[in-house]
Amino acid sequence: MIDGSQGEGGGQIFRTSLTLAMCLGQAVCIENIRAGRAKPGLLRQHLACLKAAKEICGASVEGEELGSKKVTFIPGEIKAGSYCFSVGTAGSSTLIFQTILMPLLFAKDKSEITLQGGTHNAMAPSFDFIEKSFLPLLKIMGADVDAALESYGFYPIGGGKWSATIYPLEKMHSLELVECNGITEQGAEAVSCKVPHHVTARELNQIKKRCCFSAENLQQRFVESVGPGNVVSIYAAIYAPVKTHSAVFVAFGERNVSAERVANKAIDLFEKFHKAEVPVCEYLADQLLLPMALGSGGVYRTTEPSQHLLSNIDVIQRIANIDIDLRQVNDLSWEVRVNQRLFK
Repeated sequence: MIDGSQGEGGGQIFRTSLTLAMCLGQAVCIENIRAGRAKPGLLRQHLACLKAAKEICGASVEGEELGSKKVTFIPGEIKAGSYCFSVGTAGSSTLIFQTILMPLLFAKDKSEITLQGGTHNAMAPSFDFIEKSFLPLLKIMGADVDAALESYGFYPIGGGKWSATIYPLEKMHSLELVECNGITEQGAEAVSCKVPHHVTARELNQIKKRCCFSAENLQQRFVESVGPGNVVSIYAAIYAPVKTHSAVFVAFGERNVSAERVANKAIDLFEKFHKAEVPVCEYLADQLLLPMALGSGGVYRTTEPSQHLLSNIDVIQRIANIDIDLRQVNDLSWEVRVNQRLFK
């Protein structure tokens, strides 16, 4: 029994439990789902994750309904194939992807998946984060995944679409990301749809002023989407010691929030990370745990642990009996070590 109210009490506990259940082939019961949120229980994006997990492994499920606070999930055999999953709202499609990614990597053949819904959401990894930060590190670990964005989906309408091809895993390597040999390549992108052009221009100007980025490393993009939206992303190439991935820091435009304040949110995240001199950012830290735990372990250094990271460590240790150590290195950095190997 997994208590969904523990730690940060959010949807990640639920998604991690589903992923582990499928990969380990063992039943799991999650209660008090999202008890730490203003609207507890399954929302549409969490229900979409559950339906996707059920479909790829033919699971038997109890509690498959909106608002459900308890779900029992009994997985079957994971099956590769062509799948299409839709949130039906602006809920995050990338969270569906992360729920089913590891199981499909362990399938016997390649899978092609199409995802519809939000692609750039607050409180969820953006498509850019998946493409530039998460997948490059999975490739180093031995996972071969291609992803392509077809259309943006912004809150509150959504309507985004992207696809991924997941090739069967041959061997999962350990990951070691301890050193960070400086950030020499950095830039920013401001993307908008149905928003005045001066908004993205001001966002980039604020980044230029505070971060001293050169003009050629600042990109203003106008895209097509079902509804209006604006996202600012700051990228920083990480060398440990060769280039491994890019750290991505994102902020979203909001009503009655100035372009400068939106840019400042992304800048603050970037500067905090830069100051810590670590290779793994706060958001990537908790998302690397599952691939490492289900693979060959490893070690990385990151910024101060978030509640998401702490909750993920606890759930993985409870369900999979994985030995994960967390220790503080100095005032600004922590080291996470995943010791036990499940798959050789």
